[in-house]
Amino acid sequence: MYKAVIVGTGPAGLTAAIYLARANLNPLIIEGPEPGGQLTTTTEVENFPGFPDGIMGPELMDNMRKQAERFGAEFRSGWVSETDLSQRPFTLTVDGLGEIQTETLIVSTGASAKYLGIPGERENVGRGVSTCATCDGFFFRNKKIIVIGGGDSAMEEANFLTRFASEVVLVNRRNELRASKIMQDRARQNDKISWSLNRTPLEVIAGEHGVTGLKVMNNATGQEEIIETQGIFVAIGHTPNTKFLGGQLTTDEHGYLLVNPGTTATNVPGVFACGDVQDNRYRQAISAAGTGCMAALDCERFLESVHS
Repeated sequence: MYKAVIVGTGPAGLTAAIYLARANLNPLIIEGPEPGGQLTTTTEVENFPGFPDGIMGPELMDNMRKQAERFGAEFRSGWVSETDLSQRPFTLTVDGLGEIQTETLIVSTGASAKYLGIPGERENVGRGVSTCATCDGFFFRNKKIIVIGGGDSAMEEANFLTRFASEVVLVNRRNELRASKIMQDRARQNDKISWSLNRTPLEVIAGEHGVTGLKVMNNATGQEEIIETQGIFVAIGHTPNTKFLGGQLTTDEHGYLLVNPGTTATNVPGVFACGDVQDNRYRQAISAAGTGCMAALDCERFLESVHS
């Protein structure tokens, strides 16, 4: 029986672990197949406070983990396949570990960026392919880059990237965009954005030093073309990792967990959510870490209230 279990080991989960461990609550942290979350696929992190020269994503996550372990947090690897949140203590079924019972649960499983699934895409993440403009835009100063997508987030990323890039080419499979009119208008008024619509991405082309182009098919003519570029930002959305909860926690229409405003409390007392799994707006390491701190404090107060 654990007082607190944390599922997920990104900045949110690890920050929650540090706080709970320092409060002598000996939390168990369950690591999935991608320990460290999205930051482990990021090469250099330059916007996390306290690292004036930047820090590698995997190193930052490793440091957070060591900090949590130093205070007594326990880490186990496994995949949570089932949860029963109908009564406390909660029961988690973890592949490789069996059943685990806990008085409180912190969900920090993040959201996975959607990828196109084309050749050359995944293997060039960090070599010119990115899913986060605010994380990586700075590295593409005065370069020609491509944004793939047709929704609001694609328009937002394209606009943001014009601060750094010499040119941004927006590639979309269809002729029309899904983005709201105001976001489309904003992008169309930006002189640095050019449009390559009605084109289906086929392959990311890369050389020794990273991405050099995107192979697309012109849907009108059936011809294949290569758009030269030094960076490709895939902006087709994120999927929050909540399947293992079996619909027991309230979500918004996109599947993000809903929390009581100003807290990390979900609709089930004793269950808290932090990081990108409940944040479809900011999705930054530092904001995730902040909500991890909040979740740990909310969890601690909850345990105090039920034991007092």
